[in-house]
Amino acid sequence: MFSILTFFTSFILVTTFLPLSRCSHWVVRGMDFPRLQFTILAAILLVAHFIFLDLHMINTQLLIFATALCLVWQLCWILPYTFLYPKEVKASTEFDADKQLSIITSNVLTPNHNAAALIKLVKQHKPDVLVTLESDQWWEDELKVLEADMPYSIKCPLDNLYGMHVFSRLPLADEEICYLVEEGVPSMHATLALRSGDTVRMHFIHPAPPSPTENTESAERDAELVVVARSVADSDQPVIVTGDLNDVAWSATTRLFRKISGLLDPRVGRGAFSTFHADYPLFRWPLDHLFHSEHFTLKDIERLPSIGSDHFPLLTRLSYTPLKRTLQEGIESGSTEDEWAKDISEEQDVSKKDVPKPGESG
Repeated sequence: MFSILTFFTSFILVTTFLPLSRCSHWVVRGMDFPRLQFTILAAILLVAHFIFLDLHMINTQLLIFATALCLVWQLCWILPYTFLYPKEVKASTEFDADKQLSIITSNVLTPNHNAAALIKLVKQHKPDVLVTLESDQWWEDELKVLEADMPYSIKCPLDNLYGMHVFSRLPLADEEICYLVEEGVPSMHATLALRSGDTVRMHFIHPAPPSPTENTESAERDAELVVVARSVADSDQPVIVTGDLNDVAWSATTRLFRKISGLLDPRVGRGAFSTFHADYPLFRWPLDHLFHSEHFTLKDIERLPSIGSDHFPLLTRLSYTPLKRTLQEGIESGSTEDEWAKDISEEQDVSKKDVPKPGESG
């Protein structure tokens, strides 16, 4: 039993602390994803040590210390995405309908042809904006039925798993489709006019993941996140960034995005709202995100039912409450994070100047 527990403790040690290396290989970066599962495994191991091992042996005490260290470290990353942590975004008390904004973000999975399920959710929840990822020409044709109620759109149908569409009830302007880091991997940028007349700078992104079937490293994904973060950090406008980031909420790179951009995460203090993988409840993590500036407070955030994709849709309802912006703030970056972000973007030869600034001159 000692050998078995030693093996699993060694495994949890490696998977916990190897990501600290900042190595961008997909094997290492993939260890960011199942932190919740690693936390559960560490807790089980800790109990097993007390039950099956001789607590007077120094080797047992070392195993207990190592396992407890892993457990605490993993908890530090996932605890913000539980109700035990203070909420980063205040709950909205705004009742003016003209200042509300609701967004469904949905990775539809290109070969999934259950468009009717998504259309049903849109008709049920009536979002102001629908963002689809992995949507090709077939999906574009199927979603045309939404255009009677959502007449404003940005369309980029692709059959490479990186197609993207935006449908909106509210006016869009300064629309632009960019390929910031990789050919064939688009992002969308626009301004959106609320019913109140206030405008919001919108960025819709879906960088490619580090994986054995796509990019062997996370460098391309990380660079796209960093340059968008650095761009919006310079803006005083209301800002929303949403999409499938192919990164989990509790990774170092997502945290870097939050620090550099200054944007808020409405899930902090509320839950993970894990959207992937829809078919495997035990292996599920938050890949679909919505971040916003301090101009907004939260009405509601909800993971919607399956539409046949490997992702659940994410519904976020916000209120535009700029007078409350001083009551909430994100996590601050320091010189270390700024230098890391600079290195990431320079490695891919991309900068914040490549990111459109809709609604801003120059």
